[in-house]
Amino acid sequence: MTLSRFRLTKWQHFLALGFGSGLAKTAPGTVGTLVAVPIVALLMWLGSAYLLGFIMLGTLLGIYVCEVTTIDIGQPDHAAIVWDEIIGFAITMFLVPLTWQYLLLGFLLFRLFDIAKPWPIRWFDKTVHGGLGIMLDDVVAGIAACVSVHLIITLISGG
Repeated sequence: MTLSRFRLTKWQHFLALGFGSGLAKTAPGTVGTLVAVPIVALLMWLGSAYLLGFIMLGTLLGIYVCEVTTIDIGQPDHAAIVWDEIIGFAITMFLVPLTWQYLLLGFLLFRLFDIAKPWPIRWFDKTVHGGLGIMLDDVVAGIAACVSVHLIITLISGG
């Protein structure tokens, strides 16, 4: 499918495509996650309540915008839809100290879980469809990455 079916002038497409970042010719999910880094860092700096609010509202909004976009383009889960990566990365960084090292660690772990899709992420990816399915596997990948980041932080700090 050509990218011409996406309409950045339609706010649902603009958001689902991660402000257009999903239109990257290579690795759109990684590019979408890169777009998430400064957004998430700002929300972390503002405080965990802001990040949590973004996660909750962004997840619900994401289900809607991803569903609308897939219906409009006639394809169930196009790689250009990257709002799920933005929310997945936000989940990854929840209650993680704001340092560039932890942002990098969270980025790498989230991309690893999102690309490799170990169980149960793969199950959600294959079983749940539509906007909910698009969001859910990245929510679960974000949770797995978040737990991993916190475990690594605990190990590094000695306990």
